[in-house]
Amino acid sequence: MARQAPMSVLVCGGAGYIGSHACVALAEQGYRIVIADNFANSSPRVLLRLQRIIGAPVECERVDLRSRTALKRLFARHRFDAVMHFAALKAVGESCAQPLTYFENNISGTINLLQAMQKARVPRLVFSSSATVYGDPQRVPVDESAPLQVTNPYGRTKLVMEQLIGDLCSSVPSFRAANLRYFNPVGAHPSGLIGEDPAGIPNNLMPFICQVATGRRERLSIFGGDYPTPDGTGVRDYIHVVDLARAHVDALDYLVREDANLTVNLGTGRGVSVLELVKAFEKASGRRIPYEIVDRRPGDVAQVYADPSLAHTLLGWRARFDIDTMCRDAWHWQSGNPEGYERGKTDSAARARPGRVRQGRQEPHPLTDGV
Repeated sequence: MARQAPMSVLVCGGAGYIGSHACVALAEQGYRIVIADNFANSSPRVLLRLQRIIGAPVECERVDLRSRTALKRLFARHRFDAVMHFAALKAVGESCAQPLTYFENNISGTINLLQAMQKARVPRLVFSSSATVYGDPQRVPVDESAPLQVTNPYGRTKLVMEQLIGDLCSSVPSFRAANLRYFNPVGAHPSGLIGEDPAGIPNNLMPFICQVATGRRERLSIFGGDYPTPDGTGVRDYIHVVDLARAHVDALDYLVREDANLTVNLGTGRGVSVLELVKAFEKASGRRIPYEIVDRRPGDVAQVYADPSLAHTLLGWRARFDIDTMCRDAWHWQSGNPEGYERGKTDSAARARPGRVRQGRQEPHPLTDGV
């Protein structure tokens, strides 16, 4: 009997933080991957790092999802069995200041992608959604039945993107999709070769702590010390990015195996306070993290953490790594790459050549997608 060819997966935003880890997880399970990225908030150096981890070149096309022409050419050059969609702007504060930019990138880009998939008859999508679709939840832990009530333009784009995908599933019976609602991804690949490399001042807690540890930032500002939590600081559900990446492969396997749609939360089910995270990082890094407690930020809530039991029931997935491992791997990445990918120490010893980046032709608009 002839051996079945491996499934081919398009990873939109595959050079970004979560997308790059998903590429590793896909390759480990024998999937063929093609990355589509515009590198607005990521680096082509990621391709070299991925090649070193995977042991083979990674094919990549420079494509902006807002360009229908570029997407048409991409789908004409390749046959895909599925798409993973990570390409979106993702900063809450920026979305409040520039809502139309977020609507254009996240919503319009997703519409173009879905149209291209439909024309090419690509039947499966794994979508990078967010727990922001729950807004300020009425109770914790948060399960998938919680009311959807977004509180910022970023969250609104994620909810609209979920709705667009759901409407397509309803109108095209053969189309299958998985909506994966993340809580707080942190950590890095244990090799230290890929990790989170935010542009400018980090919007998320862990990369800010990492930059304080390396001396790039003077101190950490903790927003609120008087919440009704054990130590007064906000509580969130942090999930190791490797666990998160593995869940995407499990979700794709589910779409193939069960031929059914899916919406699940991805988290550990355990809340960790800001001060707990700081202490765990100090232990992992051996560095002191100076901090000051300042006023709460508008819109922040006391605690949010997941009920991930549905993901375990449907996918057989659960988070494996604890907060100490998350901090250890984040510090391994940051200490080896104190300036991120652009000046990472781990590039100096590289021998392999990165996978080829094909330049897709774009329509004349600026590249501002995040990944």
